[in-house]
Amino acid sequence: MPPLRRTGQGPEAEQPGIPEYAGQYLLESTLGSGGMGVVRLAASASGLRLAVKVVHAEHAKDPEFRARFRQEVSAARRVSGAFTASVVDADPEAARPWMATLYIPGPTLAEEVKRNGPLEAAQVRRLGAGLAEALRDIHRAGVVHRDLKPSNVLLAADGPKVIDFGISRPYDSDLRTETGKLIGTPPFMAPEQFQSPREVGPAADVFAMGAVLVHAATGNGPFDSESHYIVAYQVVHNEPDLTGVPADLVPLLSSCLAKKPEDRPTPDELMAQLRSVAYGTEAFIPTQRFRNPVEKVPGRPWPGGEDACSDAPTHKRESAGPSPSAPPAPPRRTRRPLLWIGAAAGLVAVVAGAVLGVRAASDGDGDGSPAAVPSGPAGRAFAPWAVPLAARGGGNRTPVCSLSGTGGALYCAAPGVTAARLDPLDGRVLWSVKAAGAGERVGDGGQPRVSGGLVLVAPAGAGRLDALDPATGARRWTRPVPATGTLAFGDTSVVFTTGSGEVRCLDSATGRERWRGRPAAATAQWVAAPGGGALYAVSVAEDATTSLVTAVAPDTGKVLWTKRLPGVLGPVGVSGGALALLAADANNFTTAVVRLDTATRAVRRTPLPVPVDQAQATVEGDAVYVFGAGGALLAVDARAGAQRWRLETGAARASRPVSGGGRVYVTAADGRLLAVDAARGVLLGQTAPRMASGRDTFTPSLAAPVLAGGVVYGSAPDGAVFGVRTTTLSH
Repeated sequence: MPPLRRTGQGPEAEQPGIPEYAGQYLLESTLGSGGMGVVRLAASASGLRLAVKVVHAEHAKDPEFRARFRQEVSAARRVSGAFTASVVDADPEAARPWMATLYIPGPTLAEEVKRNGPLEAAQVRRLGAGLAEALRDIHRAGVVHRDLKPSNVLLAADGPKVIDFGISRPYDSDLRTETGKLIGTPPFMAPEQFQSPREVGPAADVFAMGAVLVHAATGNGPFDSESHYIVAYQVVHNEPDLTGVPADLVPLLSSCLAKKPEDRPTPDELMAQLRSVAYGTEAFIPTQRFRNPVEKVPGRPWPGGEDACSDAPTHKRESAGPSPSAPPAPPRRTRRPLLWIGAAAGLVAVVAGAVLGVRAASDGDGDGSPAAVPSGPAGRAFAPWAVPLAARGGGNRTPVCSLSGTGGALYCAAPGVTAARLDPLDGRVLWSVKAAGAGERVGDGGQPRVSGGLVLVAPAGAGRLDALDPATGARRWTRPVPATGTLAFGDTSVVFTTGSGEVRCLDSATGRERWRGRPAAATAQWVAAPGGGALYAVSVAEDATTSLVTAVAPDTGKVLWTKRLPGVLGPVGVSGGALALLAADANNFTTAVVRLDTATRAVRRTPLPVPVDQAQATVEGDAVYVFGAGGALLAVDARAGAQRWRLETGAARASRPVSGGGRVYVTAADGRLLAVDAARGVLLGQTAPRMASGRDTFTPSLAAPVLAGGVVYGSAPDGAVFGVRTTTLSH
């Protein structure tokens, strides 16, 4: 597979017959092209950037190739980690089979070494730590990569990423075995891949990792030759050439390149050994996924090197200090910064508000605390449950849910279901309203909300807002609203912007119009304060240098005050007497969290030490929790102006975080529900994956979980809604 980044026009880019779409995704510029297919940039409906590989037409006609491609897709779906690239959608049965992965900007290791020469010793060690953890995650998922090489390692902003899982490359080599085409790339293949390819196991990946690290350190492989046949002979019979490898890494790489699989270390053993040699400075440790709050340590360089960010803070290590056996810190040099740890290139996307661009402060009562679990009849108690809700078929099947803070009722929508009420104790469907038609993309932004004593739902693409009786599901009223745009739900009102830019406010209980006008720009994103408080609109200036915050009275539409702030801002929610916002740069990376006191209008801006891509956030009190593409979850004390912690969750894609009861929850793309300690940033536990099988399993926008006291409710791509006790999400 070509690298998941922009490398210019590939050879197939100018050839006729390239499809315009892969499934639902419009294919854009070419990122790269190789022997198997072409990789094109694309975007989901919510703006998530994707790299879509479309196989060459001649391979699509080959049944054996299709079988191998199906195996690749199946293997890649099972892999999820902070150092791997996640598959988000695929259709191996299409006329031109394709697979979409999360787009990862950054060069491949092969490109970086070719362009700038070998990496520094410290960079090689950190690369090794990341690759070891990637292999651990891959092998835990029951997958053997078989083709780990420098062109399959991306140097992303947050760490190395391994791509191309379990892929066969018949054009990489002219060598053949008695069983058919050789799988792999000779300079990075283990001896058993030449001698007994049917018996290749995880140890072959460790051998390849050793060869990759030799290449990173020296610019050459341990068995280089212009002939693949000579390479094969050297791999099987000769000792590796480790000339130029840092002395402290020679024993480790020698063990990785052992001829017998049983003589090689495991990824866990590699991680332990690399910890003892890799961090003579205060560096980010990939195997330690929790980061402490930022602390400036005089005399310590930024982990990416001295030139990465001269005035940037350094993350303090968890351990008391370097291992006694560790060498002293390498001398300060003026080489390029470590690509994936240096100063970030840009900041996260402001919440676009394309479907539900406005959010309440919480999914509970509105004050940041979760709703209470309803009391059932005598003898009834909560027990974990899971029920299918979405209609059968392809496409997005993930339900979206909310919980009434007063009655404790659980309301959900899903493909084929406009809204349904579920018993939170056992998941029984108490009533359900069927979707009106195929064009009503329920579940894609049509989250039911309780407002004015009714259940309000606006099915995406339907162009209407329905108010349903919470007891029976009967429609009380319906009003036309824009098919696309933003809706802000308050306790007793709902606000939306028409196509002409006019803002309208409806009474949630009756559907009658309270007011209309133009208190803010047509492009503004709206949020409602809990408890019937003010509405807040945030609009970005045309020159993208400032943002205007407007406070509006919910009953009259009168502008209460305005405040212009620097930068591109997007609202998160209102909590603790303040409006929380995310600040983004021109590259749509989030750079800071901004707190605006709604009473005094005082502003506190908290820069993020490392930028976050495609951020989603929630606010509880003074804490803002931010999740970014790639798996980073971080907590910011918006009042104190400091980042509390940062955790690499291992979930490359996840929902908006939800907090309550001292925990933070996110739903991963494979249906896992992750629980994180809100105070320490430590992963407490997670449920099993619930990834749907078959094609079109990618969900454009993942549904956030909802909390009710000691119970958390989630939804998954298989169309199910489930409830578990929070105490079970602990190690």
